Amino acid sequence: MKKAFLIAALVVAAMPSMAQGLKYSVSGIFADEGKKVYLMDRLTETAIDSMVVTNGKFAFSGTADQNAFMAIKTEKRDWFTVFFNDGTPVFVNVNDSTLKGSPLNERLTMYDIEADRPIREFRAKTSKMTTEEMKAHVDELMDDYSKMTKEQTAIVNKIFQEERQSLIPLAFAGAYFVDNGLEAYDELVKEQVPFASHPYLKKAKEEIASLMKPEGGEKTAFIGKQFTDLEMADPDGKMHKISELVGDGKWVLVDFWASWCGPCRAEMPNVLEAYNKYHAKGFEVVGVSFDDKKAAWVKAIGQLKMPWLQISDLKGWDCAAAPVYKIDAIPDNLLIDPQGKIVDRALRGKSLHNKLLKIFGE
Repeated sequence: MKKAFLIAALVVAAMPSMAQGLKYSVSGIFADEGKKVYLMDRLTETAIDSMVVTNGKFAFSGTADQNAFMAIKTEKRDWFTVFFNDGTPVFVNVNDSTLKGSPLNERLTMYDIEADRPIREFRAKTSKMTTEEMKAHVDELMDDYSKMTKEQTAIVNKIFQEERQSLIPLAFAGAYFVDNGLEAYDELVKEQVPFASHPYLKKAKEEIASLMKPEGGEKTAFIGKQFTDLEMADPDGKMHKISELVGDGKWVLVDFWASWCGPCRAEMPNVLEAYNKYHAKGFEVVGVSFDDKKAAWVKAIGQLKMPWLQISDLKGWDCAAAPVYKIDAIPDNLLIDPQGKIVDRALRGKSLHNKLLKIFGE
């Protein structure tokens, strides 16, 4: 009886610490009277609480895990303001996405607004254009898109440098992994940065891994198997096969892209950098375009200064490569070893450079 009583007492004594959290107080203002505002848990992407805006105001209070990653969301718009539950009351102005709270959360808001600025400026420019105007200025818009993504990448990398000893980089982890590769997760954990053990970091890594290389999906099923050859024409109309480049100690990146694809164009300088660095060591690239207009395809090749073989059947999404390699989004790529085996897929940003570094060395 004494033993059972002691165990029960220990369980009861342990309960408060196991369930212990940190109180939060979140209030704010929003001009859309009568609309719902949601307090969200970014880890689970579920609503913790919600309320209707009354007299332009809203407020939430409760208990959550310390440093829980939270956000305010409204009915019709995406994420407005994110913050960490650090015990300091938070006041959110939903109208302009600003926040008053702890120094940590105020800096997070500043960075969030800065990182979002390039896309806001791009959208402001395109939102006033008709479809015909967009078509007439497609080259200019593609260049603007590339500049926008480069600027956002630079901002995110700056955040990871300046705030490495705080929780702030967590909010931008997904974008960081896209540019720096999934290997960056292991580096952060090894370095034991303050946010390394936060569950949201692992979630961000898993989400990007799923987008780039869905585990067990049709796309990654090709890894480890022999490549299937494709034959298409180059800009001069001469027919070429991927197999022309495979073998003789060469590693071949089959790059699926299109002139109208903003992310493809934004990624191309990265591929060019890899090509220039490793081509002399046996790295080849062949571009397979999903264009349907030859003039646009040829013009983009010149604009992006791609020196490698380019082929296309000019059938857009009906490109022969789509069903063969289950391509439903671009950019995409395959890395083929000298024996013709597909060894990796969807290598973008620093992931491509990290992979080639392992193969060729410095």
